[in-house]
Amino acid sequence: MRPLLSWAGWRAVLARTHSPGPSAGYRGASGAQRYVRNPPVGTCDLQGELDRFGGISVRLARLDALDRLDAAAFQKGLQAAVQQWRSEGRTAVWLHIPILQSRFIAPAASLGFCFHHAESDSSTLTLWLGEGPSRLPGYASHQVGVAGAVFDESTRKILVVQDRNKLKNMWKFPGGLSEPGEDIGDTAVREVFEETGIKSEFRSLLSIRQQHTNPGAFGKSDMYIICRLKPYSFTINFCQHECLRCEWMDLNDLAKTENITPITSRVARLLLYGYREGFDKIDLTVEELPAVHTGLFYKLYHKELPDNYKTMKGID
Repeated sequence: MRPLLSWAGWRAVLARTHSPGPSAGYRGASGAQRYVRNPPVGTCDLQGELDRFGGISVRLARLDALDRLDAAAFQKGLQAAVQQWRSEGRTAVWLHIPILQSRFIAPAASLGFCFHHAESDSSTLTLWLGEGPSRLPGYASHQVGVAGAVFDESTRKILVVQDRNKLKNMWKFPGGLSEPGEDIGDTAVREVFEETGIKSEFRSLLSIRQQHTNPGAFGKSDMYIICRLKPYSFTINFCQHECLRCEWMDLNDLAKTENITPITSRVARLLLYGYREGFDKIDLTVEELPAVHTGLFYKLYHKELPDNYKTMKGID
C-alpha cells in the first residue's frame, strides 16, 4: 500500500495537475477559482472552489435552495461534477456537508466518497481522483494534554493534586486538554488556575510524552506535555468537582513518594536536578517565529541558544 503523503508531498502531487481553461469558471471575491456548470436536467448545480493545492472544495452550505434539494438530484449533480473534475485532471474533491443536510452523505458514499473528519456542525468527505490509492493527508491524529508543574523556588514547594473519581488517587500535576488555537503554555496556566485557583506564568517546557491507541483519546494517539510554571499566588482554592486534594508539597518529598504517577515522579526528579544544577540544564524555552504562510506565526521550543549564535556575530 502506498504511504500517505505529508502536506509537502501532497502539495507536490497537486502541483503536477493542470489548470482549467479560461471558460471553466470565474474568480470569486476570495480569489478562489469557482466552477459554474450547466448541470443535467433534474440535477443540482454544484459549485466547487479550486483550493491552493489544486483540489476541489464543495461547500453545500453555500448552495441555494438546499432544503428543497432531494438526494437523487444531488447524486446526479455530484456524479456529473466529478466526471468533469476528473476530465480536468483534478486530483481530489473535498465535500463539506452541514449536519442538517446529512441525507446527502449516503448518495456521496455511493459515488466513492469517504469520511475524512467531522466537526460539531458538519462533516467532510473526500474522493481521490488521482491514480492508485488515496494519498490525501489524514486528519488530526493526536489529542494534546498539558500539565503545569508550578514550582516555588523560594520554598522549594511544588503544586500537586489528586483527581476525584479515580480508582487510584495518586499525586500529579494539574492539567487538561489544550483548546483549539491555544498555545501550550497558555493551556498550562489556564488549567492550573481552573483546578487549583493558583495564578502562574509559563517558564519552560519540561517533557513530552507520546502514547498511541490511548483509550482516553478515543483510541487515537495522545501527546502529554508538562510545563514549568512560576507561581504568582499561593492560596489554594481547588475545584471540588475535579480534585480530591490539592497542596504545596516539598519537591524532594514528591520525588521520593510512592503514591505518584510514573511521569510525575520523573519530572519531579528533573525539576530537582534543575533546581540544584540550574534550570538551563532542563528547560526548553520558547521563541515565536514567522511562518511560511503570510501573517501566521508559530512557537518553537528548544534549548536556549547563545545570543552570538542567534545573530551569527563573532562566529567563525
